[in-house]
Amino acid sequence: MAIGDSFTEGLGDPYPDGGWRGWADRVAEGLAAASDGVAYANLAIRGRLLDSIVTEQLPAALELEPDLVSMSGGGNDMLRPGADTEALVDKLDDAVGTIRATGADVVLFTAVDPVGSPVIRLTRGRVEAFSDHIRLLGAKHGAYVVDQWQMDVLRDWRMWNVDRLHMSPEGHRRVALATLETLGVPAADWRDPVLDPLPELGRGARMLWNARWTRGYLAPWIARRLRGRSSGDLVTAKRPTLEPVIVRPNESS
Repeated sequence: MAIGDSFTEGLGDPYPDGGWRGWADRVAEGLAAASDGVAYANLAIRGRLLDSIVTEQLPAALELEPDLVSMSGGGNDMLRPGADTEALVDKLDDAVGTIRATGADVVLFTAVDPVGSPVIRLTRGRVEAFSDHIRLLGAKHGAYVVDQWQMDVLRDWRMWNVDRLHMSPEGHRRVALATLETLGVPAADWRDPVLDPLPELGRGARMLWNARWTRGYLAPWIARRLRGRSSGDLVTAKRPTLEPVIVRPNESS
């Protein structure tokens, strides 16, 4: 069972039919390849804040009586000025405790270090503090924690879509493999292949790259927030019920 926002919905990692795959689908396929009888549901919806994940998705998830719940949220909250880290941590603490009380295991995720992002890195201090709390919550509740902050490869722009907010297929693949590793499920090594360094952009090329991103992606994102809108307003969960996982050729990695 997967709950969360666009990260867990799988944006940036398309299926041939135009739907979204993402790390959670990939993990489900990896679990199914390692064990028979795996069923999987994904209630994640892009743009969701942590409060919506906890109040809307979590109760629906627990009604399905899952054995394993992945929960990733708070990233959209962290991007907003004045984000209350302590309140978010308390909300996540209660949610993880609620899941664990059912006997289900939980997988949590730290944030990716945004040190290389020209705008999002301004949130780095509070995002790092939030990630520290997630590690502590993992220890407190006996939850699994996928430490994306320590995954240096995720700082490579080849792991990200052109919008710099959603991972590319390769980024999702690496996170899926890291999640399987955290769960103790045999899988390929997320560290491979080791990538050659990207060529350094000149000052002018870097300014043009950032300007195009600001105009094409950052400005529309800010406009939606000012209007109180979300990219997920008309979106429903892609896999709302537990269904058997079919491992198709070349889709278990």
